[in-house]
Amino acid sequence: MRAQAWAGLAVAVLLAACTREPSTPATPNPAAGRTPIVTISADQAVSPVPAWQPPAIAVDEANAKALKSRADAALAAGQLYADADSAIPLYYALLQYAPNDVKVAAGFERALAMLIVQGDQALDGIDDDPLQLRGAHEAAAVARAVAPENKKVGAYLQRVDRADQAQEANRLGEGELNAGRIGEDGKGGALGYFREALELRPGDVRASQGIAAAESALIRRAEVAADRDDYAGAERWLALAAQVRPKMSTAADAQGRIATQRAARVGRLRDLGLAALPRPRGIEEARVLLANLLRIAPSGDPAAVELRERIELATHYGLFRPGQAFTEAMQSGGRGPTMVVIPHGAFRMGAEAEEAGSSDAERPTRNIRFDRGLAVSRTEITVGEFRRFMNATKHRARASRRGYSTAYDERSGNLVRRGNVDWQSDYAGAKAGDDLPVVHVSAKDAMAYAAWLSKQTGHHYRLPSEAEFEYMLRAGSAQAYPWGEGAPLTRVGNLTGALDASPTGRRWNNAFAGYGDNAWGPAPVGRYRANAFGLHDIAGNVSEWVGDCWHDSYRRAPRNGEAWVNPGCRTRVLRGGSWASSPAQTRSAWRQGSDADTTSARIGFRVVRDI
Repeated sequence: MRAQAWAGLAVAVLLAACTREPSTPATPNPAAGRTPIVTISADQAVSPVPAWQPPAIAVDEANAKALKSRADAALAAGQLYADADSAIPLYYALLQYAPNDVKVAAGFERALAMLIVQGDQALDGIDDDPLQLRGAHEAAAVARAVAPENKKVGAYLQRVDRADQAQEANRLGEGELNAGRIGEDGKGGALGYFREALELRPGDVRASQGIAAAESALIRRAEVAADRDDYAGAERWLALAAQVRPKMSTAADAQGRIATQRAARVGRLRDLGLAALPRPRGIEEARVLLANLLRIAPSGDPAAVELRERIELATHYGLFRPGQAFTEAMQSGGRGPTMVVIPHGAFRMGAEAEEAGSSDAERPTRNIRFDRGLAVSRTEITVGEFRRFMNATKHRARASRRGYSTAYDERSGNLVRRGNVDWQSDYAGAKAGDDLPVVHVSAKDAMAYAAWLSKQTGHHYRLPSEAEFEYMLRAGSAQAYPWGEGAPLTRVGNLTGALDASPTGRRWNNAFAGYGDNAWGPAPVGRYRANAFGLHDIAGNVSEWVGDCWHDSYRRAPRNGEAWVNPGCRTRVLRGGSWASSPAQTRSAWRQGSDADTTSARIGFRVVRDI
């Protein structure tokens, strides 16, 4: 292989160049210090060739003919200049004796031409064997000594001189490469010398190997930068490497390798960040990993986008997403109620003084912000869901212990006390279907159910706070009603509508004009469309217990939206309109206090789960 002779040298130079940090390139002077004959390198030394002196050969009339025969024989044998029996010394001596001898002159020209051919062959062989440069110099020394004025000799001497200059340029280039001065800025350095060598001697393998080594050194710098996560630096070095041999794919291949490495590194950081999120203080750990990822990832990298979004979600929603619906397995078997994750956000709680039907209990208005989302039961807790709790525990519901509750009386059209009515009963005291919202439950019954869910699932279930309830009821609305102002234009829930009628034809005296929902008493949960947060029946069907104690205003209320609880308080808060609530009691800001032991056909509850 043509490049084999320089392979060891090129590898040595390349390794030396690749292990050095980039340094400021010097500005070389390619013409400085040139001599016609040079040493090639420390490990490929070529000693200088001394000037050639033709051996002394005495020619006279007696031996001239014999010497001619010896010269012709030496020429035929290709013995050109090694000793006094070689062709050139013999012809040269004969010409000195008989300068006009045509046959001698012709023999001398043939010998000289053969010498030049051998010299050119030696020059051509430099790429395979650097020591052949000595043979070229020996031929040059002979030619220069015997025919300095010959044009062919002059041309050959020029070729030898260019080969010398090319080798000197190569030597200087290798020195620059070893010193880390590649010349990537186009101002000399190793590349400048190697390119000069190629200009002097096109196809010079040593120079080509040097250029390849310079390219590899730049690529190695890119790899070192990539190993340090400096991919911007790696791109700069690769761009420079790509200019060294633009027709070769070496730099592009390296760019592909580094891109793969970068993608793997980015993916690894993303995976570590995602894995950290569920752990304690995992969000902080993930943010550190995201910062590292953003430092090395290309702009808009999908892995960075994904981790940023997941951190944002984890900050506000833990392992959930807004709008996500889920159920959780319970220790006793089966699954808990369907929960919906509502988004974090802010709203203005309460009613302004000019809001029709409002009271001072709904003031002063205040801004509440929730920095974390919340999981809310999609519907009110049903009779069937509450039955599982009652069957699994020794809890005795308040209405069962007391023996009565407040139920609807169709004959009078009022809510009246009725015996043998409890959580298993519907609004009128009859047996309730499992898909109806459980009613005739006290605040304490509702809290006991939430505590049981917490024990069953291993997660914290509770009643919502007032602030949470109004936030989820409004679902982004700032008007008096969740749907806007005045009577709803579409069927939004189980409300008191002027078009509704009881089983015997009774009508509401105080109802939304022009509205009807085909229900009298609580409807099965989820019959009406969900609000913007994905929650059903929150603006109607039944009013719901929340976790707060009753206070007659919001003065001194918590600013963080948590339940306002006083130890030992007996009066709790009801929120949200019911199937039998007046329009004023269906407003988003409406609130009412009631004894914690109250049970009624109008009151149920739903639960929330911290996430």
